[in-house]
Amino acid sequence: MNFRSVAIAGAVAAGLLAAASPALADEPLFGFVYTTDLLPKDTVELSHWTTWRSGKTHGSFNVAENREEIEFGITDAFQLSVYANYEYAEAHHDGIDRATFQPETLAQFTVDPNEKLSIWQFEGISLEGIYRILSPYTDGVGLALYMEPTIGPDTRELESRIILQKNFMDDRLVFAFNATLAQELRHVPGDPTAPPGSADATRHWDKETDVNFGLAGSYRFMENWSAGLELEHEREWAGLNPLAGHNATNSAFYFGPTLHYGGEHFYATLTVLDQLPWASDFANPPADSFVVSGRNYADDFERFRVRLKFGWYF
Repeated sequence: MNFRSVAIAGAVAAGLLAAASPALADEPLFGFVYTTDLLPKDTVELSHWTTWRSGKTHGSFNVAENREEIEFGITDAFQLSVYANYEYAEAHHDGIDRATFQPETLAQFTVDPNEKLSIWQFEGISLEGIYRILSPYTDGVGLALYMEPTIGPDTRELESRIILQKNFMDDRLVFAFNATLAQELRHVPGDPTAPPGSADATRHWDKETDVNFGLAGSYRFMENWSAGLELEHEREWAGLNPLAGHNATNSAFYFGPTLHYGGEHFYATLTVLDQLPWASDFANPPADSFVVSGRNYADDFERFRVRLKFGWYF
């Protein structure tokens, strides 16, 4: 599977499908950062997301994470969404030590270090709720609260988010900021290096916390079209307590452009992020670090992330 061709073809198809629609103001401007714009009451949206993650220090590594969403405008200030999450991954000799190394979302599998990984999996179902407290159009600044639990065969996750938005220039220029807390449990095999009889020596639920910050800006440069930039900072902790500094594991920054088309019944958003050389590995000494040339290549990090979203309103 040629992931670059898939990403480019998807973007072109989205642009062609959008060619005849007038603008609507409540579609997502960004690929990774949320705004406080919500569906109007009694409106329904169907959407598809694909996130392509690619690039390690060695070998090949590609993951296509997919989400199928149905979204409901319950009131003008509250929307509810249901997602089905699934993915495809391929990896071969992609680890720091040139062994085959699976992404974090496939941690439940035992992977032979010398074989090629190629697998589809159903990740789980997510329920997302967003409640808008303040609107940038009537209150000067937008404020919304977000919560998304996910449950799957080997996954339990609760993601909470604070969303801020500020508009300028008659709403042509939009800035958004997100602060996200995600607490994850993954059912993983036992660690053969763990002490015999310990909890980690047998199959168990591994606990992790992510704290992410996102900042984005977008400018509507012509009718229905906007372009901007997104910056993401991700930090990880072992366990479920992000205040325990000694449990910090990894940190990375991503930055890149975003392009958005919004029509009356259709939207499409494409965002391309590159990992900046500002990463940290807090859990390993330099000789065993996942950071190479300033970038982090642990199991939840890679060089590039490309996200395509498109959806239809009813």
